Amino acid sequence: MGVFGSIAAIGAGIAVLGAGLGIGRIGGSAVEGIARNPEASGKIQTAMIIAAALIEGVALFGVVVGFLGGKVG
Repeated sequence: MGVFGSIAAIGAGIAVLGAGLGIGRIGGSAVEGIARNPEASGKIQTAMIIAAALIEGVALFGVVVGFLGGKVG
């Protein structure tokens, strides 16, 4: 594993870390919103799940790009 492979692994790790932080923030905000307005819990949960799925997709894309970038050369 050369220098590019190490950099790719670091990039993939940063992508996963960013996704984890983003989903954690979404979850915390959703819980806070549901606590403030329990009647809107269905809409808040739906929006939270869609946003979390989109973040996971972007994170997976970042990991794949990071690993494929390490195979260059």
